[in-house]
Amino acid sequence: MPAITSGTVLVTGANGYIAVWVVKSFLDQGFSVRGTVRSESKATHLRSLFKPFGDKFEVVIVEDITKEGAFDEAVKGVDAIAHTASPFHFKADDPDELIGPAVHGTTGILASALKHAPTVQRIVVTSSCAAVLTPSPEPRVFSEADWNEASIIEVEEKGREATNFAKYRASKTLAERAAWEFWEKRKGEVQWDLVVANPPFVFGPFLHEVDKPENLNESARDWYDTIVKGTKDTEALVNIGSSYVDVRDLALGHVLAVTKQEAGGERIIISAGPWKWQDFVSVAHRLYPSLPAGNTSYDPATTVHLIRYAPDKERKLLGIKFKSLEETTKDTLDDFKARGWL
Repeated sequence: MPAITSGTVLVTGANGYIAVWVVKSFLDQGFSVRGTVRSESKATHLRSLFKPFGDKFEVVIVEDITKEGAFDEAVKGVDAIAHTASPFHFKADDPDELIGPAVHGTTGILASALKHAPTVQRIVVTSSCAAVLTPSPEPRVFSEADWNEASIIEVEEKGREATNFAKYRASKTLAERAAWEFWEKRKGEVQWDLVVANPPFVFGPFLHEVDKPENLNESARDWYDTIVKGTKDTEALVNIGSSYVDVRDLALGHVLAVTKQEAGGERIIISAGPWKWQDFVSVAHRLYPSLPAGNTSYDPATTVHLIRYAPDKERKLLGIKFKSLEETTKDTLDDFKARGWL
């Protein structure tokens, strides 16, 4: 499909941490945006936040993304879709609390686009590196060719007794797989192509409505607790880590996934690089000396990163100039300070 450089983009779950930045990025690029939220109460903040964009931004209510036809009205007349709506928490007892909405929400919006959105040319689904990685005791580099089969197997075998990480990772893997299967089976019918964005841990400042640190999303709350409150011991700080991307870069990645013609039909890992908690702690302490210093004997040059992601496809197709770990840390802490959380 040709690149899309103007028109209207539907962003699902528009009040979410990532989604609000996705909305802003599309608006900043001159697109009109229609955002979905689950209730009118969740729309108020968005209308206020994006008021400067006038009639280029609108909010529609989709109460239950798992219902058949939930997105039928929302997709009408849009040129592209960014589907970000999917549950993200580690508190599910029944795995289907996560898997059901993740899978049915994803296939539901694709079905609605097929039936009711003849103008749509590209759909970007926000997946995760949770659908890519398989935990390993040895260092490993993952690419878009990798799939997380282990978490699916764990959930199938253990059900409610599976770890919370496995339940979430299985939901992302199954939802993404369902998206690709839907698209592959209907290539002859659809007028749009599919792109899947796979980010690792997402950090950075906030635009969505949040009243206190305890109500931040999972990754952001963990970041706050670790960096500001000092909840991890020195051993955990130098041993626990993964890869990350700044939320603003991820949002830009969604825009590029729509506007870059060659991105069509691709699964793309969007990662800025690896980290250990101490990397963020060291920068934060330097910027705000009253914050915990953590493990002062840590040497980032000698640390071993168990999980890395091959950057080749993103560099070739999107070419994002990623914000540094220092930039992400500074901007997040400055945001906390402005909110009175620091």
